[in-house]
Amino acid sequence: MRSLQGKTLFITGGSRGIGLAIACRAASEGANVAIAAKTEREHPRLPGTIYTAAGKIEAAGGKALPLAVDIRDVGRLQQAVAETADRFGGIDILINNASAIFLAGTEQTSMKRFDLMQQVNLRGTFAASQAALPFLKNAGNPHILTLSPPLNLAPRWFRNHTAYTISKYGMSMTVLGLAEEFRGQGIAVNALWPKTVIHTDALAMLGGLVRAENCRTPDIVADAAVAVLKRDSRSCNGNFFVDEDVLWEEGVTDFSCYAVDPGQSLYPDLFLDPE
Repeated sequence: MRSLQGKTLFITGGSRGIGLAIACRAASEGANVAIAAKTEREHPRLPGTIYTAAGKIEAAGGKALPLAVDIRDVGRLQQAVAETADRFGGIDILINNASAIFLAGTEQTSMKRFDLMQQVNLRGTFAASQAALPFLKNAGNPHILTLSPPLNLAPRWFRNHTAYTISKYGMSMTVLGLAEEFRGQGIAVNALWPKTVIHTDALAMLGGLVRAENCRTPDIVADAAVAVLKRDSRSCNGNFFVDEDVLWEEGVTDFSCYAVDPGQSLYPDLFLDPE
């Protein structure tokens, strides 16, 4: 299996939660990690900034580059990608992690909320991928990994939050398109999605829709992400991975270590039908 030692990751929205977990897991193998997020000062309700994230990355064993980036600002995004390549000598991996969520019906979703989700989720994924591609073409085992779900057009996944679903499926459609477009150039483009709801600080802001004890920690997504990123980019392309399935393939059989409370049942994540 390949190592992430010396590899350079550019992660959008990685100052906390799943993005930070992936960053620290990669750093534990000696990776360089650029955190591109807009949180320079701690949010009143969400702990963590790009600078605290950088500290955790370096404590885990990697090299960090904190970059203040609003993913909606394409010029700044392109500049940040170039800064990362200049600092570390290239970019091997892009993690499209930045995402905005608002789970509400059509009448409750303002156009401001709608635009935010489309700009961060769909447009941000496309823009970050576009900016990273020139550098990924020169990498030895290049990967784009997007945190988005399998494309499931069952109407029930639209019924209660059409705007959010459109934005997340837009990310997934970008994966589908880029995977085929750059297949011949050996750039792996895949998606990764949690099988169960993941407990993060952002989840708590959704008004207690899911209790923490019915969730898993971000570590399961991080471990699955690193497993995917170690795979050969020419043979691992165009997949919509689910974290637990990836780890099953890696030989993991006991997932209790990932549960917030191993004694509780787990809440399945959105967009995944029961097996």
